[in-house]
Amino acid sequence: MSFIFRRFFSSTSTAMSDSAQSKVQQLIDDNAVVVFSKSYCPHCNNSKRLLDSFGAKYAVYELNQESDGADIQDALLKITGQRTVPNIFIGKQHIGGNSDFKAVVNNGRDGKKIEELLQAARDI
Repeated sequence: MSFIFRRFFSSTSTAMSDSAQSKVQQLIDDNAVVVFSKSYCPHCNNSKRLLDSFGAKYAVYELNQESDGADIQDALLKITGQRTVPNIFIGKQHIGGNSDFKAVVNNGRDGKKIEELLQAARDI
C-alpha cells in the first residue's frame, strides 16, 4: 500500500513535465545567458558573482522562489542530465555547474575564452 501511496503522490503529470520543459527551453532561447539557481546556494552565488565580474547580463531563475521550481529542476534533469544548481547556459549551450563554469573561465571551451563565449551569446 505504501508503494501505491508514494507513486500516486510523487508522480508528475506529463502535461506538467512538458510545460516545465517548454518553459526551460524558452528561457534558454530568450536569454544570452541564463542561470538556474537557488538563492541560498553558495555555488550559485559564486557563479553569479563571477558572471558579474565579466559584466555579463544574465537571467536568473531562482528555483526556490518560484512555485514551479521543483518542476523546472526536474525538467533540467531531463534536458541536461544535471539536477544540481547552478545550471548555466551561455549562448544556448549548456555549460554545467559552478565548477564547469570555473573551468570555462580558467581554460576556455573549444578554444574560446569566456569573453568570447559571452560576446557570441550576445550576438545570437
